[in-house]
Amino acid sequence: MGPLQLILVALVQGLTEYLPISSTAHLILLPRLFGWSDQGLAVDVAANTGTLLAVIAYFRKDLAVYVRALFRGDGDGDQSARRMIPLLALASLPVLVVGIAAGDWIAGDARRPGVIAWATIGFGLVLGAADRWGPQERRLGQVNWRNALVFGLAQAVALIPGASRAGVVISAGRLLGFDRESSARFAFLLALPVGVFVAGKDSLDLVSGALPLSQLPSLLLVAALSAVVGYLVIGGLLGWLRRRSLQVFVGYRLALGAVLLFVF
Repeated sequence: MGPLQLILVALVQGLTEYLPISSTAHLILLPRLFGWSDQGLAVDVAANTGTLLAVIAYFRKDLAVYVRALFRGDGDGDQSARRMIPLLALASLPVLVVGIAAGDWIAGDARRPGVIAWATIGFGLVLGAADRWGPQERRLGQVNWRNALVFGLAQAVALIPGASRAGVVISAGRLLGFDRESSARFAFLLALPVGVFVAGKDSLDLVSGALPLSQLPSLLLVAALSAVVGYLVIGGLLGWLRRRSLQVFVGYRLALGAVLLFVF
């Protein structure tokens, strides 16, 4: 695998993992456009680890507050901080259950280009409707147990390749009445529990395959590049959502889905 493919995979992963545009759709299109073979498990693990590190780094101060509030009962007197980690744990249960129950379908038939294309288009329309007509009355600190469960069910639905985990969770937040930034923040935080679980599982699979040490520099490059790009994307999207809507991403998704249908 050449350095250009490694760099582009890392860039695409970093750019699309936290934007509501489906990283899966882009990663399946990338090798087709350039005539490349699949990048393989090792590169996927490195890229996913990079974007996981990005969200940890970006929300490190928030996470520290949540941990202190949970174990010490402080959080600057904000009871919502004490609830955040249990809420994220609850919201992570549906995706684990669905992932285990339907894992073979998700990794197999669901990855057909037609499924990814229509999921990109269909869930893009859902995102557009939720963003246009959803109220903006609630903030992140107002997430309750029922809301967390809805967020979690949305994340489970997003296991359909092409749906976009960030896009579906943000759509759920908007339909629940949360503003754009709060919906995105919860979506990013919700990436952590499952991201850690998946990274651990994939890493064990990788180690069991006796990864050659010669690949280590390339994998570190992919992880570092996807982490930096992912960090910048998180900050950029949150800044965008304070001033603008999500409709530009809806238009992009419709165009991307049409390209996938045409190409495949």
